[in-house]
Amino acid sequence: MFSLACLLAACGGEHTYIGTPAPTVPEPTLPPTVVTPVPSFDNDGILTANIRWTDYGVPHVTADNLESMSYGVGYAFAKDNICILADQIVKYNSQRAKYLGPDLIAASGDSEHLINDFGFLTLGIRKHAEQNINALSANSQALLSGYAQGYNKYLADTGVSNIDSACANMPWVQPITDIDVLTYSLGIALLPGAANFLGPMFLAAPPGENYIPYQQSVNASGYQVNAKPIVKLPAINPGDLGSNGWGLGKDKTENGKGMVLANPHFPHTGNLRFWQFHITIPEHLNVMGGSLTGMPGVVNIGFNEHVAWTHTFSSAEHFVVYQLTLNPNDPAQMSQVIDGVNRVITQKEFVIDVAVAPGQTIKLAKKSYSTHHGPMIIIPGSFEWGPGGSAFAIKDVNLGNVDIIDHWLAMNLAGNIAEFEQAFQDYDGVIFNNTMSADSEGNVYYVDDSPVPYLTDIALKEMTTNPLLIGAKQAAGFTILPGFLSAFDFERAVPYANAPKYSGTDYVQNSNDSFWLTNLNAPITGISPLYGKVENEQSLRSRMAHKLLADSAGSDGLFNLQELELALLNNRSYLAEDILAELLSICQAQGSTAVVLGAGNIDISSGCSALALWDGTMNKNSSSAHLFREFAFLFAQNPQWQQGFAVDSATTTPKGLVNNTTTLEQFTQAIVNVESAGFALDATLGSVQFVERSLPDGSASGVKIPWAGAHNIEGGFNVFSPMTINDGTLLRRHNYSAQNMDSPLSADSAGYHINSGSSWMTVVNFTDDGPVARGLLTYSQSSEYGSDHNLDQTLLYSQQPQLRPLRFTEADIEANKVSEMTITSTVSSN
Repeated sequence: MFSLACLLAACGGEHTYIGTPAPTVPEPTLPPTVVTPVPSFDNDGILTANIRWTDYGVPHVTADNLESMSYGVGYAFAKDNICILADQIVKYNSQRAKYLGPDLIAASGDSEHLINDFGFLTLGIRKHAEQNINALSANSQALLSGYAQGYNKYLADTGVSNIDSACANMPWVQPITDIDVLTYSLGIALLPGAANFLGPMFLAAPPGENYIPYQQSVNASGYQVNAKPIVKLPAINPGDLGSNGWGLGKDKTENGKGMVLANPHFPHTGNLRFWQFHITIPEHLNVMGGSLTGMPGVVNIGFNEHVAWTHTFSSAEHFVVYQLTLNPNDPAQMSQVIDGVNRVITQKEFVIDVAVAPGQTIKLAKKSYSTHHGPMIIIPGSFEWGPGGSAFAIKDVNLGNVDIIDHWLAMNLAGNIAEFEQAFQDYDGVIFNNTMSADSEGNVYYVDDSPVPYLTDIALKEMTTNPLLIGAKQAAGFTILPGFLSAFDFERAVPYANAPKYSGTDYVQNSNDSFWLTNLNAPITGISPLYGKVENEQSLRSRMAHKLLADSAGSDGLFNLQELELALLNNRSYLAEDILAELLSICQAQGSTAVVLGAGNIDISSGCSALALWDGTMNKNSSSAHLFREFAFLFAQNPQWQQGFAVDSATTTPKGLVNNTTTLEQFTQAIVNVESAGFALDATLGSVQFVERSLPDGSASGVKIPWAGAHNIEGGFNVFSPMTINDGTLLRRHNYSAQNMDSPLSADSAGYHINSGSSWMTVVNFTDDGPVARGLLTYSQSSEYGSDHNLDQTLLYSQQPQLRPLRFTEADIEANKVSEMTITSTVSSN
C-alpha cells in the first residue's frame, strides 16, 4: 500500500485534461499543536522547588510538576503568614474549643468556639474532605499534597518556638495534611452563605429539647456548660467585601492589546489577606499574581503570558433559606411535608474536645438537626421551630464544592480568552466572584459564574411576584422560599449557559453592583434574579468606575499603562464632584446664622470656610476631606437628591443636592462629629487617616502611618475603611471604637484606623514583548510584626499612592534577586 501511494503521488494522481481549469490547490494545513498536560506529581517521590525572592519579599517558585511547585508555594507562604493558616486549620477542623475553651471571651458564655466547632461539624466539611479527596483530579490532589508538605517543611526547619511570635509555641500550631487544606477550602467556599449561620445552627433544637451541649459521659467531671450565646439575623457580607475590576480590549487601549485593572477591597488582617507570588513550570505554566490565604499553589488574581484576570465580590446569592411545613400529626415536630409526603428531620450527635482548665479537656456532645433542605436553624424572633407549624433550614449551593482548585488552575493555564472561558464551562469553582479578563489579542470577557441555586421557573416567578416572598427577602436580606413543594427546591447550580456573561473587544467592568451594566453599551438582562438586580440604582463607586472609564484615558480615549494606574489610584469622590459646589453654596448662604441642631444653636461658618479649602480628593494633604466624609455618612442615611434615579441615566442619577433644612442639619452634625473627635475642621486627611500595626500581643504599636484613600460612602474608587469586626482569625489585634453610630471617627480621637480596603492592586498591559505589569500589596507580604516585609509596601504607598514593577521576566527576576534557595522533601540548600 505504501508503494502504491508513492506511485500515485509521483504520477500526479488524477489526470488533468487540456482545456480544463487547474484545480484549486488547498492551503497547506499544519498539524494540530499537541499540548502536553502539565505534570501533576513528582515522578521520584522527592519534591524539589527553587525559590527566588525579589524586592519586597516576592517569591518566584520554579519546579517541574504541580506537586513540587505547590510545595515551594506552601513553604514561602508559611514563611510570611504561618500563624494565619495555622489558626484557620484549627477553625475549620472544629478544634477551637479544644485549644481555646468554649468562649471567645473567657467565662462569658458567648459560646463562640462551641458555635464554630459544632457548626462546621454540622456542615460536614471535614467529613466531605476525607470522603472525596481521593476522587479529586490528580492535579488537585498534587497541589493539596505539595502545599501541605511545603508548610510542614517550613515549620520543621524553623521550629515552632522560632516562628512568628504571634503564634510561637502555641499547641495549636501543628503539621498539616492535604485533607486539612481541602477542609479549609471547603470552609472558605461557605463565607457568603452557610458560614454566617453557625449561630442559628447551634440554637436549632425541636420544641422541648435543649440546644445546650452536654457532657458525653454521665460520670464526667462536674463542669457546668455556661452557654448564653447571642444570635441575631446574620449579615451576608459582614466584612463589606468589595472590589473594582476592569478588562480593556483593543478598542480601548493605545497598543490594541488587552489590559486589566485589579483592585480587590479585602481586609488587611485575617484569613482574607492576599499574598503575592510567581509560579513557573517550564513549558507549562508561568503565572504571577496574588491569592488568598491557603490557596494551594495557584493564583487567584493575576496574569500569564497571554491572559490577565481579576475578580470582584458578586451580588449573587449562593443559598436559600427554606420555610418548612411541619407534619401536624408529628407531636415531636421532627418531620416535614414535601409534596404531601412526610420527610423525617434527622438528628446526629457530634462530640468535641473542650479545654476547661490548663491541661484539662472534657468531651462535650451536641445534637444537630438536618433535613432534605439542609441544616435546621433558629434565629430568635425571626426563624423559630414550631410556631405556626413551621421551621427553617438553609441550603447552600457551595457546600461540598470541590471544583475550586481545578477551576483556578485552568484559568492559570489559559492561553487566550477562549481557553479562559472554557475553564468556566468545565468547572464551577469561582465560589463568590465576578470575573473580568483580557488577553494579548485584545479580547475581553466577563462572567458571573459563581454558583447560584438553579431554581425552577415556578420558584423564580413566585420569588419575584409574590408580595409575601418579596417582603420576606427585603426584611431578611436573603431569599426565603416555602419548602412544602419540591418545585421550590434546587439540586445544583445554575448551568454556565444561563450565567450572565459578555465577550467583546471594548471593555468589561464591575464594582460590586450586579452584572447589569458590565458594559454600558450592552446591558445584560434576562438572568436569574438570584444573580442580582437590574435596572436599579447603582452605588456611587460603580458610578465613579463608569466615569473613570470615560474620562481617564486622555484625549485619545485609549488607555496606556500609566493612565490605567492613575485611574486606579485616583482618590476622587463621586459625591463631591456631584454636590460639593451646591453644598458650599448652601452653607455660604447660611453665613453665621445659627443652625438649630437638637437643643443647640450652632454657627456653621467655620465649617463652611474649612470645606471651601478642600480640593475634592482624598489625598494625604487634602484639607477638610474628613469633614465632607462625615457629611457623606449622614447624607447616605437620608439622601437629599435633587433629581431621582432614572433607568436611562443609571450612571449619573440620582444627582444634585436639595437646599433644605435636612441638608443644613447633616452638615452641621458633620461639624459636631469632627470637633467632638478632637480634630480641626481644616485638618489634612493624612493627619486623620492612618495605618497602625498591632504588636504580637494585640496592643497598638503606636506608629501611625498617614494614609491617602477614599471611602465607599463618598463614592471613591480606591477605597479603605476601618474594620472593627472579627477578621476571621483569633490572632490578636487592636481596634478603635467609633464615637457613635453615625461617625466612624474613633472615640479616642485616633481618627480613621485603616485595616480594610484596596489590597492587591494591579494593572497589566500586554505588549509585543509580553505582559508588563505594576502592582502593590498595600499591607505588605508578611503578617509577622517586625519582619523585613511586614511594612515595606505599606510605607511605599504612604509616601505617595503608587504601584511598583512586577518582576515577571527572567532577566528582571535575576536583576532584582535578593535571596534564593532550593528545597527538597529530604534536604534544603541555600
